[in-house]
Amino acid sequence: MAKILVTGGAGFIGSHVVDIYLEAGHSVVVVDNLATGKRENVNPAAAFYEVDIRNEKLGEVFERERPDVVNHHAAQASVPLSVARPGYDAEVNILGSLNLLEQARQHGVQRVIYASTGGAVYGEPQYLPCDEDHPARPLSPYGASKHTVEHYLQLYGQLYGLGYTILRYANVYGPRQDPYGEAGVISIFTERMLAGEPATVHGDGLQERDFVYVGDCARANLAALEQGKDGIFNIGTGAGTTINDLFDRLAAITGYPHPRQHGPARLGDVYRSYLSAGLAARELGWQPRFTLEDGLRETVDSFRRS
Repeated sequence: MAKILVTGGAGFIGSHVVDIYLEAGHSVVVVDNLATGKRENVNPAAAFYEVDIRNEKLGEVFERERPDVVNHHAAQASVPLSVARPGYDAEVNILGSLNLLEQARQHGVQRVIYASTGGAVYGEPQYLPCDEDHPARPLSPYGASKHTVEHYLQLYGQLYGLGYTILRYANVYGPRQDPYGEAGVISIFTERMLAGEPATVHGDGLQERDFVYVGDCARANLAALEQGKDGIFNIGTGAGTTINDLFDRLAAITGYPHPRQHGPARLGDVYRSYLSAGLAARELGWQPRFTLEDGLRETVDSFRRS
């Protein structure tokens, strides 16, 4: 069994990753500055440090805990914020990640599993579904910063022998996603529909996204740990869903009676994106298990309970 340090382990995706690692019998250490994460998301079986990945105190955590593996989910994850404040985005996502990689190198970490992004890295696709060989042409500072760290991981692998597994996520959704911060459209729609409030579609609603359930995403992180293979792997369903279709599905599940409202499109958003995850199936033994309908019902049920 491994000791795994999970950055962003109090966040939406990271907390699910912590849970699945613990269920598999591993020891987990969580590092999170709680800027967007929530203390109540952290599994009580994990050690917790309220530390920013940019801070020198991160070295003290490594010195004390000596993790075998780092799972890196901490990030500035807002596309609009990255457009408005590209320097801040780079400071967190690039410099924070470099601080983490240096600590990993200095303390003998064997592997880094890195949460990257599919849609934001590939940009507007030249072909669909996007595979891992698709050119990287980000449309936002967020996509550019996440892609930059991929290069650093490959570099640390070449220079220092640090193992790395890069997971390029599609649009992840599910329980614990916060509709009030930078959140996916599913959590925003769900929260507003359950409250009977207007739910606005940005643009014409014909944008297509690849929605992957957070439980499947967590399983991909477990597969990355168990298989220990270097490389880049898309984590998605291989199918696109329009925002209008998504709205209609959620309206049916929640009993929402109001028609769609459309607003202006968001700057920096990709119009159509869905990912081929064939490589993850072949190399990691991973495939999504949740259909969109099942995942949406799980998500709505979790919002009703909260």
